Amino acid sequence: MRCVIARFPFDLTKGGVLESMKGVKPEPVTGESVTIGRRHYPVKQVGQIITRQDRRDFSAAEVSRAMAQLGFTCRTLPEAAPAPAGVLSSVQRASAMLGAPATA
Repeated sequence: MRCVIARFPFDLTKGGVLESMKGVKPEPVTGESVTIGRRHYPVKQVGQIITRQDRRDFSAAEVSRAMAQLGFTCRTLPEAAPAPAGVLSSVQRASAMLGAPATA
């Protein structure tokens, strides 16, 4: 399949991606990820390996789109759920511990 990543055309195949990622240890996933085989890789790590480009040269969306078109499962990091009412965030808790500002 022909795709464009960081303004450069690439001819990618599912088998080629599997071969490129063989023996590569996945980094910790902190954002979008792609499942290759039984492992979950960060999208940027996969993009760097298959394109041989610096991670700053392409977006995660470009690689995710290409991987999805090849049939790989791509996942986004779920958004953080809002804190339940009455529960203070760490900043709010620290602010409460410091107390209210003194008036002059």
